[in-house]
Amino acid sequence: DKYLELVNAGLGRELASRLGLPQPSVLRRYQQGAPLFEGSALVLGSSSGAEALTAHLLGEGFDVRRHVDGSVTFGALILGLDEVTTPADLSEIALAAGEALKKLRPNARVVFLARPAGAELDPAVAAARHGVIGMMRSVAHEMRFGGTANAVVLSDGLEFTAPSAVGAVRFFLSGRSAYVSGQPLAVTSASGHLPADASRPLEGKVAVVTGAARGIGASIARTLRRDGAQVIVVDVPAAGEQLAAVANEVCGTALQLDITAEDAGERILAHARQRYGWLDIVVHNAGITRDKLLANMDAARWDSVIAVNIEAQLRMNRAFLASEWFAQDGRIVALASTSGIAGNRGQSNYAASKAGVIGMVASSSRLFEERGGSINAVAPGFIETDMTAKIPFVTREVARRLASLQQGGQPQDVAEAIAFLVSDQAGGISGQTLRVCGQNLVGA
Repeated sequence: DKYLELVNAGLGRELASRLGLPQPSVLRRYQQGAPLFEGSALVLGSSSGAEALTAHLLGEGFDVRRHVDGSVTFGALILGLDEVTTPADLSEIALAAGEALKKLRPNARVVFLARPAGAELDPAVAAARHGVIGMMRSVAHEMRFGGTANAVVLSDGLEFTAPSAVGAVRFFLSGRSAYVSGQPLAVTSASGHLPADASRPLEGKVAVVTGAARGIGASIARTLRRDGAQVIVVDVPAAGEQLAAVANEVCGTALQLDITAEDAGERILAHARQRYGWLDIVVHNAGITRDKLLANMDAARWDSVIAVNIEAQLRMNRAFLASEWFAQDGRIVALASTSGIAGNRGQSNYAASKAGVIGMVASSSRLFEERGGSINAVAPGFIETDMTAKIPFVTREVARRLASLQQGGQPQDVAEAIAFLVSDQAGGISGQTLRVCGQNLVGA
């Protein structure tokens, strides 16, 4: 992104400011050994969630304030809105947050603590809880200098001391969530636990990543290995040379396999059993596009996309759930897309397959939860890959700047979200689709 580089240099920054042009910031991404966030944290509200997170951050040694305080600037802002019962309850914290936004450091993180707004609730309670999410999404649009805003939505009956509630807050505060903004993430159970070593949360786990020879898949493999997992990389035989290179890089093993084969799941399990003894994590990354307006679509284009992007995942998941070699607390993350949420011109087949992924994880969550596992999806938006590099220049620039963060994401951003969702600290999160799109709905 040459434009991003230009406007973060001295003369380019001044010129963009004078002309009123977009000024995307260099994002703070995760680095091992770096602090969770920079500077002090401000926690507003007196809810049980606010108190729990204050205690957690103090226990981690962070400077935590409960009021806007003079010249202090904040790297994290947590809003305890988990006990609102009427829309009028939003006012005090919202106005205090408005003042706090003026005191945020570059790349600051804002996290809303919320509860779900179910149809069974009193209308005033439901209105207030929905209001929290609307407020969060608007604040995300208002963030500057690479900052983000997200919400952790904790089911009634659970406390914000639950491992996955704390884990989700930590994810949103960290550099791992650099390209995630405007997103609510639901925590529905007390399952899971925080890692003993935050820098190696996947230590002792065995993971398989499909479509791992290049791009996002290769980045996922590297990130899972960095976090401690043993990694099996899978791709089609035609990508064998690149696949072997990735396997060597992550000190893992390679499996050349067409995932549309009827026995693909069984072959993955056999490989994992032979090399490592079991399988803990599956990342369904493999996918294809065969774009065409529906009026010009043919059966080959339609059927191949559905076969690779969703039918293969359904078949493999059935094999994993039926196997004693897939861990009882096994975790699966599938790649969806914002095309499956918003649609995209010329991608009716791709959008159908990726919307299918979203439906699959929502419906399958009960099957995984019965055995102590989880299944989720990640929906990338505009990510800087070889595929998006082929988009015409003007279209590509517009897609980048339409996001709240005014830039495209990196494969690492998708990988970081997946690494979090397959970790034990996300054990209470299942059936969810997390968008990694910089708060944009541009497809693919």
